Amino acid sequence: MLKPSHAGFSLIELMVGLAILAMLMVAGVPSFSAFLQNRSIRNTAEEVVEGLNFAKAEAVRRNTSVNFALDALGAWTVGCATASAACPASIQVRAATGGSSTVATTAANLTFNGYGRATSLAAGASASIDVTNTRDTCEAAGGTMRCLRVIVTPGGQVRMCDPKLASGNPRAC
Repeated sequence: MLKPSHAGFSLIELMVGLAILAMLMVAGVPSFSAFLQNRSIRNTAEEVVEGLNFAKAEAVRRNTSVNFALDALGAWTVGCATASAACPASIQVRAATGGSSTVATTAANLTFNGYGRATSLAAGASASIDVTNTRDTCEAAGGTMRCLRVIVTPGGQVRMCDPKLASGNPRAC
């Protein structure tokens, strides 16, 4: 008759398993940190696009000029260019919550008219808002962060693009 074997782990097997797990976690932390920073950049860029589209829609809905003001941290304010009881100077305000304290944007002030066009831009000129990281440089400049750019055309088109990609790519700037 066979003796029943004992189930479980020995202390040595447990310590080896924990050592392997610790090495894997140490190897993965830098990648996870870069992932979180890139996600913060994308969240901030998406919030800027959302604010610009909201300002354009409010200008068309109210048939009046509406301003979009963006600060360096990604917070924005949408309000009427000429404040009145029917159209307040501050329609919606968004704090910089989507990103982190290490995300920076190019400050911008744009005005959309009742047709949804960006009237504050010079003829033929587009506005670009760069969303970057203050901890590291962008991939386009040789760094490790995937920075993004939001472009607004005089016709009112708002789009997000990646400055690192080649010009043939549809997501390129």
